[in-house]
Amino acid sequence: MDISHQITGHTKVIGVIGSPISHSRSPQMHNAAISKACLDYVYVPFHVEVDAIKDAINGFRALDVVGINVTIPHKQLVMPFLTSISREAELIGAVNTLTFSDGEIHGENTDAPGFIKAMEEAGASPPKGKDVVVIGAGGSARAIVVALTLTGAKKVTIANRTEAKAIALAEDLSDKINKNNETDGNITQLIGMGLTDARLSYAVSECTLLVNTTSATMDNTHPLLIDENWIQSSTTVYDIVYTPPMTTLLIAASNRGCAVVGGIGMLVHQGAIAFERWTGVKPCVDTMRAALA
Repeated sequence: MDISHQITGHTKVIGVIGSPISHSRSPQMHNAAISKACLDYVYVPFHVEVDAIKDAINGFRALDVVGINVTIPHKQLVMPFLTSISREAELIGAVNTLTFSDGEIHGENTDAPGFIKAMEEAGASPPKGKDVVVIGAGGSARAIVVALTLTGAKKVTIANRTEAKAIALAEDLSDKINKNNETDGNITQLIGMGLTDARLSYAVSECTLLVNTTSATMDNTHPLLIDENWIQSSTTVYDIVYTPPMTTLLIAASNRGCAVVGGIGMLVHQGAIAFERWTGVKPCVDTMRAALA
């Protein structure tokens, strides 16, 4: 979409930083929403190398940029330069959205609420009081486990190829969230284990929600990380991978009669939350989703 004819001296700038950044779909998604809402904004991708992150942040502040999305590898690197941070972002240990206002820089992580909003949109049962299994223990898994814990999941089992990472994530978040009463008295049991742990088959067969946060399902020639026969038809299966829209895991789950949720919803809703923070306007999520498609 060509919006260059709309840009004037009054146009406000928002954007995304990363290294690399040419692959990002965020500009298409946000500029489509800007056009739909008839706003005088433009969303621009900025390639920023790791050693230039401080200069970039200072430059955005000096240039009166309104807001910036943050992607790999900067989600943690920007944190020392923030003047405030949301509690969710603090627990996750990474930010993906910066808002510049009156010389201040506020950081938050919209992945957690975006994950929950996408579940709601898909009509999936909310995680409160439920047993959940999360595959993976990286940055996305951390955001999702925080979201599940803060919304009152009963038990979250984190399974990862490297068992130690899963255990460390479970212990760290249990200490930070449960012991500090972050969930209004709702205590979530967090368990970490390896993908080869004998307990995993039982956890998957008993869970209400199964979430994949790894990139393994992007490749349809890659074997599933778990046995699909463990998955019960009553389980909702959520894969945050959005390319392809129907991953190997979602296809297997659908064949077993499960409700499935793809990653495009989370991508759209985490972006929509940031968009509203910056502009004060709720974007049309259907327009954002169509731009991604």
